[in-house]
Amino acid sequence: MFHILLVEDDAQIREVIEDYFAAKSNGEIQIHTAADGHAGLEAVYEREYDLCMLDVMLPGESGFEICRIIRQQSIVPIMFLTARNQEEDVLYGYQLGCDDYLVKPFSLAELYAKTLALLKRAKGMVASADMVCGDIALNPANFTVKVCGETVELPPKQYAILKYLMENKNLVIERELLLTRIWGYDYEGNERVVDNHIKKLRKALGSAGGQVKTVITKGYKITE
Repeated sequence: MFHILLVEDDAQIREVIEDYFAAKSNGEIQIHTAADGHAGLEAVYEREYDLCMLDVMLPGESGFEICRIIRQQSIVPIMFLTARNQEEDVLYGYQLGCDDYLVKPFSLAELYAKTLALLKRAKGMVASADMVCGDIALNPANFTVKVCGETVELPPKQYAILKYLMENKNLVIERELLLTRIWGYDYEGNERVVDNHIKKLRKALGSAGGQVKTVITKGYKITE
């Protein structure tokens, strides 16, 4: 099943897209919705999605701002659904890192076709290659991790942390962000749980453990 986030302030558009995708995919595509920018960002922090659809003109944070924040931490496909059809808006959307820009009004059939294309492309990219950083290779398709060619067994939380760091190689990821991405937005525990799992992850990675760097007062990053 694919999970898609739709951030759209028009309730009728949200309902129509939800119903159409549910019917066309026989329930294999689930649309999660948010009605404003703040709720959209909360949804992004709460779980991982296979694709994000963003209106641009939203109460609270704009779709452009949400896209910018997502691109700081993820390569998830992003599609804008917006009435803003000026060339500078379209170019700005792609500059921020979107994968497609669909101008309203659009046909649901076109939206569905473009969505399937993006999902297939993203799935193919994940399945076809390892994520590599220095001596570490992680294969998201079969959940394996290797250090210098040798398989390393990691518990689920440590695997999830490593995968997220490798998706954002060389970027500083704050503890709070790791906490919400790995443990969930409503987790009420202490941020120290992140530090403890990072310590265990480094030990499990052996000679490659030093690639996971601590950024004082900020969080962590993984480097070559």
